[in-house]
Amino acid sequence: MAIEVLKPGLATTVQDLGRPGYYHLGIPVSGGMDTYALTAANLLVGNDAGDAVLEAVFMGPELKFDADALVAVTGAELPPKVDGVVQPTWTAFTVKAGQTLSFDFLKAGARGYIAIAGGIDVPVVLGSRSTYALGALGGHEGRPLKVGDSLPIGPAKRAVAAGRSVPADLRRGLGNPVVLRALPGLYWHRLTEAAGKGFFEDTWKVAPEADRIGYRFRGGRPLQFVEREQPFGAGSDPSNVVDCPYPYGSIQVPGGTEPIVLHRDAVSGGGYFMVGTVISADMDLIGQMQPNLPVRFEAVDMAGALAARHDRAAMLARLTESLA
Repeated sequence: MAIEVLKPGLATTVQDLGRPGYYHLGIPVSGGMDTYALTAANLLVGNDAGDAVLEAVFMGPELKFDADALVAVTGAELPPKVDGVVQPTWTAFTVKAGQTLSFDFLKAGARGYIAIAGGIDVPVVLGSRSTYALGALGGHEGRPLKVGDSLPIGPAKRAVAAGRSVPADLRRGLGNPVVLRALPGLYWHRLTEAAGKGFFEDTWKVAPEADRIGYRFRGGRPLQFVEREQPFGAGSDPSNVVDCPYPYGSIQVPGGTEPIVLHRDAVSGGGYFMVGTVISADMDLIGQMQPNLPVRFEAVDMAGALAARHDRAAMLARLTESLA
């Protein structure tokens, strides 16, 4: 079975849960920006949680099927249509041979996840089928989809029926403003007390420069730094440090003005000061943010971060149980 790409959408790529284990070599984890929604889409159609799906940003693709298939769309409210007939999101539905899957206008969120029973059967590269476009690695030829692409689909693993749906209380949404919990970083001592307090007090907005590499935020007060003699190799800007590794979710602040949260395709190191790291439990939220959305950062300690991770794991367990 294969699907033909009639229209690629804005930036549609093949993604799974990523390729951890190569960050020390400069190869990012990649994978879905919203791994919870990706997992839900797969479970709805009987796939394994980490099978490859399509991640569509702001605008969905148009796909023609050459065989009957079970499909689910989760994440952003990007209403799917089969031959023009609207289908529900977060619910499994059937697309028959010869029919076309397209999408209505985006209603909420930013990224939709399109799972097809059997999974997108592109080659595995370093343990993952995820696309890392900046490095032309993985996915379909290492790039976003183009018109005329043909995507192979694997054999269905489990017989499940159309109509299966994720319960409403297990569909994670965004708040207003969105609250991103963050653990203050190793360079926190570089900030003045007032600047550190102000970073967590201010309301920021998502900037247009927001993609799989990182999300930039604007609108808060510029950071002020404790005066010091810059070490050799750090440059003259007080926000610079000597090169250091960046963890996934780290919040770097070039020039002390606009925070950038590094995401799935981010580089692994550089010379910018980091104010902290967004906790893993909240990283999926960033993938659903649109430009100009108001955001606040909330400081947590390690115990709070681990408790949030436990809560997310429990929610994922309830999701899995509900679709068993």
